[in-house]
Amino acid sequence: MPAIKKKKRKICFVITSKIHYGRSKTILEALKKRADIELQIVVGGSAILPNYGDVLSLMERDGFSWNEKITMSLEGGDPVAMAKTTGIGIVEFTTAFDNLRPDVVVVRGDRFEILAATVAAAYLNIPVAHIEGGDITGSIDESVRHAITKLAHVHFVTNDESKNRVLKMGENPKYIFNYGAPELDFVAQNSFTVTNDYINKIGVGDLVDIEKPYVMVMQHPVTTEFGNNRKHIEETLHAIHELGIPALWFWPNIDAGTDEISKGIRVFRERKKPENIRFIKYVSPEEFIGLLKKTICLVGNSSAGIKECSLLGTPAVNVGIRQQGRMRGNNILDVPHKKEDIKKAIEKQIKNGKYKQQKSYYKKGTGEKIAERLAKMSLYQQKRFHE
Repeated sequence: MPAIKKKKRKICFVITSKIHYGRSKTILEALKKRADIELQIVVGGSAILPNYGDVLSLMERDGFSWNEKITMSLEGGDPVAMAKTTGIGIVEFTTAFDNLRPDVVVVRGDRFEILAATVAAAYLNIPVAHIEGGDITGSIDESVRHAITKLAHVHFVTNDESKNRVLKMGENPKYIFNYGAPELDFVAQNSFTVTNDYINKIGVGDLVDIEKPYVMVMQHPVTTEFGNNRKHIEETLHAIHELGIPALWFWPNIDAGTDEISKGIRVFRERKKPENIRFIKYVSPEEFIGLLKKTICLVGNSSAGIKECSLLGTPAVNVGIRQQGRMRGNNILDVPHKKEDIKKAIEKQIKNGKYKQQKSYYKKGTGEKIAERLAKMSLYQQKRFHE
Protein backbone atom coordinates (compact mmCIF):
# COMPACT_ATOMS: atom_id res chain seq x y z
CA MET A 1 0.00 0.00 0.00
CA PRO A 2 1.24 3.52 -0.73
CA ALA A 3 2.36 5.54 2.27
CA ILE A 4 -0.25 7.89 3.67
CA LYS A 5 0.90 11.45 3.14
CA LYS A 6 1.01 13.34 6.43
CA LYS A 7 -1.24 16.38 6.52
CA LYS A 8 0.56 19.71 6.79
CA ARG A 9 -0.39 21.93 9.71
CA LYS A 10 -2.01 25.13 8.45
CA ILE A 11 -0.62 28.15 10.28
CA CYS A 12 -2.35 31.47 9.57
CA PHE A 13 -0.31 34.59 10.32
CA VAL A 14 -2.14 37.92 10.74
CA ILE A 15 -0.40 41.11 9.60
CA THR A 16 -2.12 44.47 10.21
CA SER A 17 0.70 47.02 9.91
CA LYS A 18 4.08 47.64 8.33
CA ILE A 19 5.70 47.45 11.76
CA HIS A 20 4.11 44.06 12.48
CA TYR A 21 5.40 42.74 9.17
CA GLY A 22 8.97 43.87 9.83
CA ARG A 23 8.92 42.58 13.38
CA SER A 24 7.64 39.17 12.28
CA LYS A 25 9.86 38.53 9.26
CA THR A 26 12.18 36.01 10.90
CA ILE A 27 9.17 33.93 11.99
CA LEU A 28 7.57 34.12 8.55
CA GLU A 29 10.83 33.14 6.86
CA ALA A 30 11.28 30.18 9.21
CA LEU A 31 7.69 29.02 8.67
CA LYS A 32 8.01 29.36 4.89
CA LYS A 33 11.03 27.04 4.85
CA ARG A 34 9.30 24.22 6.72
CA ALA A 35 7.97 21.28 4.73
CA ASP A 36 5.56 20.26 7.48
CA ILE A 37 3.42 23.39 7.52
CA GLU A 38 1.27 25.36 5.10
CA LEU A 39 1.78 29.07 5.72
CA GLN A 40 -1.28 31.25 5.29
CA ILE A 41 -1.09 35.04 5.56
CA VAL A 42 -4.03 37.38 6.15
CA VAL A 43 -3.28 41.08 5.65
CA GLY A 44 -5.52 43.89 6.85
CA GLY A 45 -5.77 47.18 8.72
CA SER A 46 -3.18 49.85 7.93
CA ALA A 47 -0.98 47.22 6.23
CA ILE A 48 -3.04 47.66 3.06
CA LEU A 49 -3.34 51.47 3.25
CA PRO A 50 -0.76 53.25 1.03
CA ASN A 51 -0.34 56.14 3.47
CA TYR A 52 0.93 53.78 6.17
CA GLY A 53 3.32 51.60 4.15
CA ASP A 54 2.89 49.35 1.14
CA VAL A 55 3.16 46.01 2.93
CA LEU A 56 1.80 43.99 -0.01
CA SER A 57 4.66 45.19 -2.23
CA LEU A 58 7.20 44.43 0.51
CA MET A 59 5.79 40.93 0.86
CA GLU A 60 5.99 40.36 -2.89
CA ARG A 61 9.60 41.58 -2.87
CA ASP A 62 10.41 39.15 -0.06
CA GLY A 63 8.73 36.18 -1.72
CA PHE A 64 5.58 36.02 0.41
CA SER A 65 2.05 35.80 -0.92
CA TRP A 66 -1.16 36.66 0.94
CA ASN A 67 -4.26 34.48 1.12
CA GLU A 68 -6.82 37.04 2.26
CA LYS A 69 -6.88 40.85 2.26
CA ILE A 70 -9.08 42.45 4.93
CA THR A 71 -10.57 45.90 4.25
CA MET A 72 -11.63 47.14 7.66
CA SER A 73 -10.20 50.58 8.53
CA LEU A 74 -12.60 53.52 8.83
CA GLU A 75 -11.32 57.06 8.43
CA GLY A 76 -11.77 59.55 11.22
CA GLY A 77 -8.77 59.07 13.48
CA ASP A 78 -10.96 59.07 16.60
CA PRO A 79 -12.18 56.51 19.17
CA VAL A 80 -15.46 55.97 17.29
CA ALA A 81 -13.61 55.03 14.09
CA MET A 82 -11.30 52.74 16.04
CA ALA A 83 -14.19 50.96 17.81
CA LYS A 84 -16.15 50.54 14.58
CA THR A 85 -13.03 49.33 12.75
CA THR A 86 -12.67 46.63 15.40
CA GLY A 87 -16.25 45.53 14.80
CA ILE A 88 -15.79 45.42 11.03
CA GLY A 89 -12.56 43.50 11.57
CA ILE A 90 -14.33 40.77 13.58
CA VAL A 91 -16.79 40.26 10.71
CA GLU A 92 -14.12 40.23 7.99
CA PHE A 93 -11.60 38.07 9.86
CA THR A 94 -14.39 35.58 10.61
CA THR A 95 -15.05 35.20 6.89
CA ALA A 96 -11.33 34.87 6.11
CA PHE A 97 -10.70 32.21 8.76
CA ASP A 98 -13.84 30.34 7.79
CA ASN A 99 -12.56 30.19 4.21
CA LEU A 100 -8.99 29.22 5.11
CA ARG A 101 -9.75 26.76 7.93
CA PRO A 102 -6.35 27.14 9.64
CA ASP A 103 -5.18 24.86 12.46
CA VAL A 104 -3.82 27.83 14.41
CA VAL A 105 -3.97 31.62 14.03
CA VAL A 106 -0.88 33.65 15.00
CA VAL A 107 -1.27 37.25 16.20
CA ARG A 108 1.05 39.70 17.89
CA GLY A 109 0.90 42.78 20.08
CA ASP A 110 -1.87 44.95 21.43
CA ARG A 111 -3.62 46.65 18.55
CA PHE A 112 -7.38 46.85 18.02
CA GLU A 113 -7.08 45.10 14.63
CA ILE A 114 -5.38 42.17 16.37
CA LEU A 115 -8.13 42.02 18.97
CA ALA A 116 -10.65 41.68 16.12
CA ALA A 117 -8.72 38.78 14.58
CA THR A 118 -8.39 37.07 17.96
CA VAL A 119 -12.09 37.30 18.77
CA ALA A 120 -12.97 35.90 15.35
CA ALA A 121 -10.59 32.94 15.67
CA ALA A 122 -11.64 32.15 19.25
CA TYR A 123 -15.34 31.98 18.35
CA LEU A 124 -14.50 29.71 15.40
CA ASN A 125 -12.76 27.33 17.84
CA ILE A 126 -9.38 27.93 16.19
CA PRO A 127 -6.41 27.92 18.62
CA VAL A 128 -4.69 31.31 18.86
CA ALA A 129 -0.95 31.85 19.39
CA HIS A 130 -0.13 35.31 20.76
CA ILE A 131 3.29 36.96 20.46
CA GLU A 132 4.28 39.67 22.97
CA GLY A 133 1.72 39.06 25.70
CA GLY A 134 2.24 40.18 29.29
CA ASP A 135 3.88 43.55 28.56
CA ILE A 136 2.79 46.64 30.47
CA THR A 137 2.18 49.76 28.39
CA GLY A 138 0.22 52.97 28.63
CA SER A 139 -3.16 53.75 27.09
CA ILE A 140 -5.93 51.27 26.21
CA ASP A 141 -3.33 49.14 24.42
CA GLU A 142 -2.45 47.36 27.66
CA SER A 143 -6.07 46.32 28.22
CA VAL A 144 -6.29 45.06 24.64
CA ARG A 145 -3.04 43.10 25.06
CA HIS A 146 -4.31 41.36 28.21
CA ALA A 147 -7.68 40.63 26.58
CA ILE A 148 -5.88 38.91 23.71
CA THR A 149 -3.85 36.90 26.23
CA LYS A 150 -7.05 35.59 27.84
CA LEU A 151 -8.42 34.55 24.46
CA ALA A 152 -5.15 33.01 23.25
CA HIS A 153 -4.11 29.38 23.77
CA VAL A 154 -0.33 29.69 23.23
CA HIS A 155 1.88 32.53 24.44
CA PHE A 156 5.25 33.60 23.01
CA VAL A 157 6.41 36.22 25.51
CA THR A 158 9.51 38.35 25.05
CA ASN A 159 10.95 38.55 28.58
CA ASP A 160 10.76 37.00 32.05
CA GLU A 161 8.67 39.80 33.58
CA SER A 162 5.99 39.35 30.93
CA LYS A 163 6.05 35.58 31.38
CA ASN A 164 5.32 36.01 35.09
CA ARG A 165 2.38 38.31 34.35
CA VAL A 166 0.87 35.81 31.90
CA LEU A 167 1.21 33.13 34.57
CA LYS A 168 -0.59 35.39 37.06
CA MET A 169 -3.43 35.72 34.55
CA GLY A 170 -4.15 32.00 34.94
CA GLU A 171 -2.52 30.74 31.76
CA ASN A 172 -1.12 27.21 31.53
CA PRO A 173 2.69 27.29 31.97
CA LYS A 174 3.01 24.42 29.46
CA TYR A 175 1.93 26.87 26.76
CA ILE A 176 4.04 29.91 27.74
CA PHE A 177 7.38 30.24 25.94
CA ASN A 178 9.96 32.99 26.45
CA TYR A 179 11.89 33.01 23.19
CA GLY A 180 12.64 36.74 23.16
CA ALA A 181 11.45 39.49 20.80
CA PRO A 182 11.48 38.42 17.13
CA GLU A 183 12.20 41.99 15.99
CA LEU A 184 15.56 41.83 17.75
CA ASP A 185 16.28 38.54 16.02
CA PHE A 186 15.65 40.50 12.80
CA VAL A 187 18.02 43.29 13.89
CA ALA A 188 20.80 40.91 14.96
CA GLN A 189 20.73 38.81 11.79
CA ASN A 190 21.13 41.61 9.29
CA SER A 191 23.30 44.57 8.33
CA PHE A 192 21.38 47.39 6.70
CA THR A 193 22.57 50.63 5.12
CA VAL A 194 20.63 53.62 3.80
CA THR A 195 21.97 56.26 1.40
CA ASN A 196 21.45 60.01 1.29
CA ASP A 197 20.10 59.70 -2.25
CA TYR A 198 17.32 57.39 -1.09
CA ILE A 199 16.28 59.19 2.08
CA ASN A 200 16.12 62.58 0.35
CA LYS A 201 13.95 61.30 -2.48
CA ILE A 202 11.14 60.37 -0.11
CA GLY A 203 9.14 62.56 2.21
CA VAL A 204 9.00 66.35 2.31
CA GLY A 205 10.94 69.11 4.01
CA ASP A 206 14.61 69.91 4.29
CA LEU A 207 17.35 67.66 2.92
CA VAL A 208 19.12 65.70 5.66
CA ASP A 209 22.68 64.42 5.37
CA ILE A 210 22.61 61.09 7.17
CA GLU A 211 26.39 60.86 6.97
CA LYS A 212 26.35 63.52 9.69
CA PRO A 213 24.64 63.34 13.14
CA TYR A 214 20.84 63.23 13.00
CA VAL A 215 17.95 62.35 15.31
CA MET A 216 14.85 60.30 14.48
CA VAL A 217 11.37 61.14 15.76
CA MET A 218 8.44 58.71 16.05
CA GLN A 219 5.53 59.99 18.12
CA HIS A 220 2.21 58.15 17.86
CA PRO A 221 -1.18 59.16 19.28
CA VAL A 222 -2.29 58.01 22.71
CA THR A 223 -5.91 56.89 22.57
CA THR A 224 -6.71 57.77 26.19
CA GLU A 225 -5.36 61.28 25.59
CA PHE A 226 -7.66 61.95 22.64
CA GLY A 227 -8.10 65.70 22.27
CA ASN A 228 -4.61 66.46 23.61
CA ASN A 229 -2.46 64.76 21.00
CA ARG A 230 -2.01 67.90 18.87
CA LYS A 231 -0.86 69.92 21.86
CA HIS A 232 1.58 67.15 22.76
CA ILE A 233 3.06 66.84 19.28
CA GLU A 234 3.57 70.60 19.10
CA GLU A 235 5.80 70.47 22.19
CA THR A 236 8.02 67.90 20.48
CA LEU A 237 7.99 69.80 17.16
CA HIS A 238 9.17 73.02 18.81
CA ALA A 239 11.84 71.15 20.79
CA ILE A 240 13.35 69.54 17.69
CA HIS A 241 13.13 72.76 15.68
CA GLU A 242 14.78 74.87 18.35
CA LEU A 243 17.63 72.41 18.84
CA GLY A 244 18.42 72.75 15.14
CA ILE A 245 19.73 69.17 14.86
CA PRO A 246 18.93 67.47 11.52
CA ALA A 247 15.94 65.19 12.07
CA LEU A 248 14.03 62.46 10.25
CA TRP A 249 10.42 62.67 11.44
CA PHE A 250 8.15 59.67 10.81
CA TRP A 251 4.38 59.88 10.36
CA PRO A 252 2.12 58.62 13.21
CA ASN A 253 0.27 55.30 13.13
CA ILE A 254 -3.49 54.91 12.59
CA ASP A 255 -4.64 54.92 16.26
CA ALA A 256 -7.31 57.32 17.48
CA GLY A 257 -5.71 60.76 17.59
CA THR A 258 -3.70 60.34 14.39
CA ASP A 259 -5.55 63.21 12.69
CA GLU A 260 -4.69 65.50 15.62
CA ILE A 261 -0.99 64.71 15.24
CA SER A 262 -1.02 64.86 11.44
CA LYS A 263 -2.71 68.27 11.48
CA GLY A 264 -0.23 69.53 14.07
CA ILE A 265 2.68 68.43 11.88
CA ARG A 266 1.20 69.93 8.69
CA VAL A 267 0.39 73.30 10.26
CA PHE A 268 3.82 73.51 11.89
CA ARG A 269 5.53 72.60 8.62
CA GLU A 270 3.64 75.26 6.66
CA ARG A 271 4.12 78.02 9.23
CA LYS A 272 7.68 77.36 10.35
CA LYS A 273 9.15 75.77 7.22
CA PRO A 274 11.77 74.06 9.43
CA GLU A 275 15.15 73.77 7.73
CA ASN A 276 16.38 70.91 9.90
CA ILE A 277 13.49 68.40 9.57
CA ARG A 278 12.52 65.93 6.85
CA PHE A 279 9.07 64.38 7.27
CA ILE A 280 8.75 60.78 6.08
CA LYS A 281 5.62 58.62 5.86
CA TYR A 282 7.34 55.23 5.88
CA VAL A 283 10.40 53.20 4.91
CA SER A 284 10.89 49.44 4.68
CA PRO A 285 11.76 47.49 7.86
CA GLU A 286 15.35 47.06 6.65
CA GLU A 287 15.78 50.76 5.92
CA PHE A 288 14.30 51.71 9.29
CA ILE A 289 16.83 49.54 11.13
CA GLY A 290 19.63 50.96 8.98
CA LEU A 291 18.64 54.47 10.02
CA LEU A 292 18.17 53.49 13.65
CA LYS A 293 21.70 52.07 13.82
CA LYS A 294 23.18 55.41 12.78
CA THR A 295 20.98 57.92 14.60
CA ILE A 296 22.37 59.74 17.61
CA CYS A 297 18.98 59.61 19.38
CA LEU A 298 15.42 58.34 18.88
CA VAL A 299 12.76 60.72 20.20
CA GLY A 300 9.03 60.09 20.73
CA ASN A 301 6.98 57.23 22.13
CA SER A 302 7.68 54.22 19.90
CA SER A 303 8.50 50.85 21.45
CA ALA A 304 11.50 50.82 19.10
CA GLY A 305 13.24 53.06 21.63
CA ILE A 306 12.81 50.39 24.28
CA LYS A 307 13.39 47.24 22.22
CA GLU A 308 15.44 47.79 19.07
CA CYS A 309 17.42 50.66 20.60
CA SER A 310 18.28 48.59 23.68
CA LEU A 311 20.04 46.00 21.51
CA LEU A 312 21.70 48.64 19.32
CA GLY A 313 22.74 50.81 22.28
CA THR A 314 20.95 53.76 20.69
CA PRO A 315 19.99 56.58 23.09
CA ALA A 316 16.25 57.26 23.27
CA VAL A 317 14.05 59.97 24.75
CA ASN A 318 10.61 58.56 25.61
CA VAL A 319 7.94 61.26 25.66
CA GLY A 320 4.69 60.83 27.59
CA ILE A 321 2.84 57.76 28.85
CA ARG A 322 2.44 55.53 25.77
CA GLN A 323 5.20 53.16 26.96
CA GLN A 324 4.48 53.64 30.67
CA GLY A 325 5.49 50.62 32.74
CA ARG A 326 7.19 48.69 29.94
CA MET A 327 10.47 47.04 30.95
CA ARG A 328 13.35 49.20 29.73
CA GLY A 329 17.12 49.53 29.82
CA ASN A 330 19.29 52.47 30.80
CA ASN A 331 19.30 53.85 27.24
CA ILE A 332 15.91 55.48 27.94
CA LEU A 333 15.20 58.92 29.40
CA ASP A 334 11.52 59.50 30.22
CA VAL A 335 10.11 63.02 29.93
CA PRO A 336 6.66 64.69 29.96
CA HIS A 337 5.18 66.58 27.00
CA LYS A 338 7.14 69.75 27.76
CA LYS A 339 9.41 71.39 25.21
CA GLU A 340 12.23 72.31 27.55
CA ASP A 341 12.30 68.87 29.20
CA ILE A 342 12.45 67.22 25.79
CA LYS A 343 15.30 69.47 24.65
CA LYS A 344 17.34 68.86 27.79
CA ALA A 345 16.87 65.10 27.55
CA ILE A 346 17.94 65.02 23.89
CA GLU A 347 21.04 67.06 24.65
CA LYS A 348 21.89 64.76 27.55
CA GLN A 349 21.48 61.63 25.43
CA ILE A 350 23.59 63.03 22.60
CA LYS A 351 26.32 63.96 25.05
CA ASN A 352 26.22 60.46 26.53
CA GLY A 353 26.49 58.74 23.13
CA LYS A 354 26.03 55.04 22.52
CA TYR A 355 25.05 52.78 25.42
CA LYS A 356 26.26 49.27 26.11
CA GLN A 357 24.23 46.64 24.28
CA GLN A 358 21.39 45.25 26.41
CA LYS A 359 19.74 41.88 25.82
CA SER A 360 16.68 41.89 28.09
CA TYR A 361 14.43 41.28 25.07
CA TYR A 362 16.90 39.41 22.87
CA LYS A 363 17.42 35.68 22.46
CA LYS A 364 19.23 34.17 19.49
CA GLY A 365 17.11 32.30 16.95
CA THR A 366 13.70 33.59 18.08
CA GLY A 367 12.05 33.13 14.70
CA GLU A 368 13.24 29.55 14.27
CA LYS A 369 12.19 28.60 17.80
CA ILE A 370 8.69 30.01 17.41
CA ALA A 371 8.27 28.32 14.01
CA GLU A 372 9.42 24.96 15.43
CA ARG A 373 7.02 25.21 18.36
CA LEU A 374 4.10 26.18 16.13
CA ALA A 375 4.77 23.26 13.80
CA LYS A 376 5.29 20.55 16.43
CA MET A 377 3.31 21.40 19.56
CA SER A 378 -0.02 19.84 20.48
CA LEU A 379 -2.98 22.17 20.06
CA TYR A 380 -6.19 22.47 22.06
CA GLN A 381 -9.44 24.45 21.91
CA GLN A 382 -11.04 24.64 25.34
CA LYS A 383 -9.20 26.93 27.73
CA ARG A 384 -9.26 26.62 31.51
CA PHE A 385 -8.04 28.99 34.21
CA HIS A 386 -4.80 27.47 35.53
CA GLU A 387 -4.58 27.76 39.32
